[in-house]
Formats: sequence, C-alpha cells, structure tokens
Amino acid sequence: MNRVWKPNVTVAALIERDGRFLLVEEETEDGLRFNQPAGHLDEGESLVAACAREALEETAYTFTPTELVGIYQWPRPQGDITYLRFAFAGKVGACDTARRLDAGILRAVWMTPGEIRACADRHRSPLVSQCIDDYLAGRRFPLDLLRHYD
Repeated sequence: MNRVWKPNVTVAALIERDGRFLLVEEETEDGLRFNQPAGHLDEGESLVAACAREALEETAYTFTPTELVGIYQWPRPQGDITYLRFAFAGKVGACDTARRLDAGILRAVWMTPGEIRACADRHRSPLVSQCIDDYLAGRRFPLDLLRHYD
C-alpha cells in the first residue's frame, strides 16, 4: 500500500518590539530549543487565526498578524517530515501574566538579533534564523495574498 505524503502546515509569529524578538524556549526530542511562537494549523482554522492562537498559547501575549513575511518549505534532515511554514509579522498586545503556557514551553524570552544568532545551535530549525533575516530585510506581503474559505 502506498503511503500518502503531505507536508505539516505550520504558522509562526515574528513578534518584534524595540529591536527584540519574542521567542520561546521549548522541550523537544533534541533537548531544549528556541523557536518563534509557532504551531500546527488546526482543521477549519485560517492561517492568520492559527498564528494568533499559537502566539497566545505559547507566550501569553496577544498577537495580531498584519503581514506575511514568507512561506518556507523545510524537509527535516531525518527525512520523516516536511514542514510548510507560513510566517507572519504583526502587532503585539498585552501579556496575560496569569496565563499558563502550552505544555513543553518553558518560557517566552525577548532576544536581540545578535543574541538569536549566538544561540543558533539551539534553534529548533534553520527556519528560526531565516525568518528573522527575512523580517529584518523588510520582506512583507499583504494578508490579502491568502484566501480562506469557510
């Protein structure tokens, strides 16, 4: 029987404030790693809504995506999974300090681009640096590029 291949669709929030980016430190099968607030698209959910939800669940900050930074296709070196990541920039709101972070998320941390580069060996994937680089290079696309049909 042939296995049907499909990529894992994910979203990521590029949250920048005063020259720092909000990352999460999370437990993975490879140990503690840094990543943008990110996660999987849920059934029936729009990409924009998924990004706002994941940012809140992983950081306790409200986030409103306003622009698409890029779409990234990354096959893991193990060859078992290909991720299709939609990365969004937007506006960060308040932090709900009473909110529990998702299981596996140790903390949300604000880091400068230099601090992010300095810990590249602890990034969840090469997409972490690439998304930051694209954001800093000014890559932005309007959200109306995406169409969601209920």
